[in-house]
Amino acid sequence: MRSIWTGSVSFGLINIPIKMFSAVQESSLDMDMLDAKDHANIKFKRVNENTGKEVDYANIVKGYNLEGKYVILEDSDFEAADAIKTKTIDIESFAFEKEIESIYYEQPYYLEPDKGAMNAYGLLRDALQASGKVGVTRFVLRNKESLAILKPYKNVIVLNRIRFEQEIRGTDELKLPAMSKKSTKEMDMAEKLIDQLTEKFDISGFKDEYTAKLLNIIKKKAKGKPQKAAPKMKVVHKQNDDLMSMLKASLETKKKKSS
Repeated sequence: MRSIWTGSVSFGLINIPIKMFSAVQESSLDMDMLDAKDHANIKFKRVNENTGKEVDYANIVKGYNLEGKYVILEDSDFEAADAIKTKTIDIESFAFEKEIESIYYEQPYYLEPDKGAMNAYGLLRDALQASGKVGVTRFVLRNKESLAILKPYKNVIVLNRIRFEQEIRGTDELKLPAMSKKSTKEMDMAEKLIDQLTEKFDISGFKDEYTAKLLNIIKKKAKGKPQKAAPKMKVVHKQNDDLMSMLKASLETKKKKSS
């Protein structure tokens, strides 16, 4: 793995030099865009709007459109906006992870201790593990300030970027049913079905099956083998369906599978 950010984690008066690595990798297939006529690769070029000529990446600068005129920004400008946050992950507070809604979570990264930081890194990781809490921090990555939490995962500290509140869209424009506070027969039956389907979560039991099936189709197609037609999808639930009878049938289906 190649580090994408270097800096330090600030924990009180303790400064822990770290390297940051992406903790995830895509499981989807890497598709290329091709011309339908001759299957040649489609290439994207950085072109000057005025001249139409391609521009080398080394000659590209970043600019902000301010009242119709571009203000050009240098690397030093981004760092000057907050030199500390561009180099330091400062733990501002601690909280219980359950207090953070899942909608805020964005991207996980592994943190590795740099030279001479093994003991301090281990202390923070183990203290987080013992407390059952996460560290709340802000830092700057790729010219964007990010909110994040620090938490132990196995033997590594994971930094998980989370979104700011203003980045979450409201639900006012969605057409949604009103929240029910009454206990109905359908609600009782739905809760029974939830209890019946409840089991200990084991992430190893879930695999990206779609990608594997798609790759199998690609291999068969390469050999000239015909593909089966995709099955027609049926409407599972309509507005006028009897919810109670469907819930009962769901419970019975689960019982038969269990037996």
